[in-house]
Amino acid sequence: MTYDRLVCANCAAPVAEGRCPVCRANRERLQQGNFFAGLNPMALIALLAILVAAVALLAAHQTV
Repeated sequence: MTYDRLVCANCAAPVAEGRCPVCRANRERLQQGNFFAGLNPMALIALLAILVAAVALLAAHQTV
């Protein structure tokens, strides 16, 4: 999940804005996550589609 949609329970503002110390701490924690944590869902779907296409291409090449 990306932090741009999260709402802080402490100040009721979007976490992406970082209005309070709790927001800023959670925003930093989410940004330090793995590489895929910062990607939006459409980018993940595009990467998955490319991976599936590459596997299908390799499978078709193996059968010839």
